[in-house]
Amino acid sequence: MQLVKTTRDTLLRPLQIVSGIVERRHTMPILANILIRKEGEAVSFLSTDTEVQITTNANIGASADVAGTTVAARKLLDILRALPESGDVTMTLLNKRLTVQSGKSRFALQTLAAEEFPTVQEAETYNASFTLPQKTLKHLFNMVHFAMAQQDIRYYLNGLLLVLDGENVIAVATDGHRLAFCQVKTEQAFERQEVIIPRKTIIELQRLLEENDEPVQLDIAANQVKLGFTDIELISKLVEGKFPDYTRVIPKGYKNDFTISRDELLRSLQRAAIMTSDKFKGVRCIISPGSLKISSTNADQEEAVEELEIDYGGDNIDIGFNVTYLLDVLNNLKCDQVNVSLGDSNSSALISIPENPDFKYVVMPMRI
Repeated sequence: MQLVKTTRDTLLRPLQIVSGIVERRHTMPILANILIRKEGEAVSFLSTDTEVQITTNANIGASADVAGTTVAARKLLDILRALPESGDVTMTLLNKRLTVQSGKSRFALQTLAAEEFPTVQEAETYNASFTLPQKTLKHLFNMVHFAMAQQDIRYYLNGLLLVLDGENVIAVATDGHRLAFCQVKTEQAFERQEVIIPRKTIIELQRLLEENDEPVQLDIAANQVKLGFTDIELISKLVEGKFPDYTRVIPKGYKNDFTISRDELLRSLQRAAIMTSDKFKGVRCIISPGSLKISSTNADQEEAVEELEIDYGGDNIDIGFNVTYLLDVLNNLKCDQVNVSLGDSNSSALISIPENPDFKYVVMPMRI
C-alpha cells in the first residue's frame, strides 16, 4: 500500500519536527520509531519518549486508504536528507516493511506495529487555557532558559516555572546559584497558577516556535501541558514539586547600582575568563566610585585585569562571581545597556534592563 507521495522537502519538514525528542537508546525499542498514521490525504507523524509527545500533520497521503505503522526515526531522516532535493519520494508499506523510493534509489526499512506504540494519554480536563503569539512565548523561554538546572537532584529545578498571575504570564528558571525572571503582560485575566515544565520540553519548544504572531494555544492540566501551534501539537508531563519562592530571591531596594554598556562588560568578562581554570571560574569585581575593576587568576599565578569607567557613586564593594553565570545572561540579552545593582560583598547581584521591569537576573556571589 502506498502511504505517501510528495517532494523530499515536504516530507522532511514534519519528520524534522517530531524527531527532536526521539532517543537512540531506550528501554523500549519502539520509542526509537515514529508513528505514521494515514487517513486518505491526511498523514500524521508522532513521536514520544513517554514524557513528551509531538504530533504534526501534512496532506501528503497517496490514496484513500487508512493505514498506520512505525519506523526508525533517525534512519528515515538520514535517508531523506541524503536524497536529492529535486524529485518525488514515495513511501510504500508491504509485508511489515516500509519502502522509501526516489528516482533510482530504494530503501527497505523494518517496521513495528502501530498498535504497539505507547502514545501519551491526554488529560481529560484542563485548569487553564490561553493563547500567546509564538514570538512572545519564544521570548519568554529565551530570556530564562539558560538558568535552568541540568540533572540536579532537586528535580523541580530541572525545568522552567510558568506562572499565570492576573494579566501576566511569568517564566522563572534557577539552578540554585542564579535565577532568571521574565514576564509579559496580556489582555487576558488569569487566576494564579504555577506549573513546572521540564527542561527537555522547553528546549524542544525553543526549536519549534517561530518569530511570528501566529497564536499558540496553551492548555494546562494538573500534571500535563498541551501546546498547539500551526500544524504542531506538543503534550508534556509537568514536573511535580515545589519551586522556590522567586519573589523572596529577587532583591529589592539596593542603593548601589550603575548602568553599563552590555557589550563593553561582556567583552571585558570574556577576556578575564581566559585566565580562569575549568574547575574554578571565579572573577573578582572591585567596584568603587567611577570604576569597575575585573580580575582573574589561576593556579599558575597568571592574572588578567580589566578596568572600566562607570557612572557610580555608591559604596566600595569587593565581590566575586562565577564568570559563566555573568556571560550567560549578557550573551542572551539583546539590549545596549544593563543595570547592575548590589547590596554588599556577601549579597547577590541583580542585573536588569534599564526602564524595563519585566526582566530580572539574580546571581549569587562566590568566595574568591
